[in-house]
Amino acid sequence: MTETEADILDELYFVTSFKALSQMLDIDAGTLCTHLQALVSQGYVKCFFPDPDTEVEFAPETFAANCASYFFLATKAGLLAHNSR
Repeated sequence: MTETEADILDELYFVTSFKALSQMLDIDAGTLCTHLQALVSQGYVKCFFPDPDTEVEFAPETFAANCASYFFLATKAGLLAHNSR
């Protein structure tokens, strides 16, 4: 896990929109999407769309196109990996 990915997980204890996450971390959208895709593919983060209550399955082929519309939340596995660093 990179430092950026650890910083992202720090902000995902509660469901957070892409826009809010981008503003909190001051990371450009492309970089944030790349790191989020890595975290989601590892099972460390869950995606929600169209609202913060509706979980969607990870689809690598469409993730980048939809990334900015998603809400995100760290999973138990993600928090354990983050806290055991």
